[in-house]
Amino acid sequence: MEVTIEILITLFFVATAAGFIDAMAGGGGLITLPALLAAGVSPTQALATNKLQSSFGSFSASWYFIRRGVVSFKEMRVAILCTFVGAAIGAEAVQYIDASILTSLIPILLIAISLYFLLAPSTKPHSGKPKLSEAMFAFSVGGGVGFYDGFFGPGTGSIFTVCFVAIGHFSLVDATARTKVLNFTSNIAALLFFIIAGLPVWELGLVMAIGGFIGARLGAKAVIGKGQKYIRPLVIVMSMLMAAKLLWQQHSQWLQSAF
Repeated sequence: MEVTIEILITLFFVATAAGFIDAMAGGGGLITLPALLAAGVSPTQALATNKLQSSFGSFSASWYFIRRGVVSFKEMRVAILCTFVGAAIGAEAVQYIDASILTSLIPILLIAISLYFLLAPSTKPHSGKPKLSEAMFAFSVGGGVGFYDGFFGPGTGSIFTVCFVAIGHFSLVDATARTKVLNFTSNIAALLFFIIAGLPVWELGLVMAIGGFIGARLGAKAVIGKGQKYIRPLVIVMSMLMAAKLLWQQHSQWLQSAF
């Protein structure tokens, strides 16, 4: 593909908007990945380049939350480790396992996440102890969702958020902050494997990374300033959009195979 200044400028602004949305509710890849494909990047390179740019955005939001004291890096070190290992295993496993199995299941999960936030009477911290110990939460949620992100990816932020709210009994703002830390961890782990394979398009990825970094910082500020006023509807909308996109892809593939 020919990289023009018009493509670079367009992808910069696309990544900025995606970074803002992703910092608040996840689902930024729903915007950036189609943009990369439309620019003429091959599917495999688009996935790798998307991980490159999203790593900068998730780092920006994570660092902002940590510096503001919303989340403690020390408190999350076990979950970070489990997430990194899980994502690394997932990025390796995707080369050998048929991803169509997850493709058929994830839209259902995303719709369930949307319904949870839509119907839940409150997203304030629950009373009582969390349903899982810190170590078990780190192993099961961090490792499990990290594996999924390295293996496939869509909806990772929404899945992390609902786990922190429903299982960890965190408020939506605290859950969003912790989600970005673990999302950054899984992004980096998967990106390392893509770099080793030589897949990212660095020129596009780095330009988008700048936009994503700026957008994610603005989104993180909005999370702290506006709280769950905007996070909750955004999580619902982005989860439903991702589910619809995956279902449409499955429908299109079925029609192509049938005819």
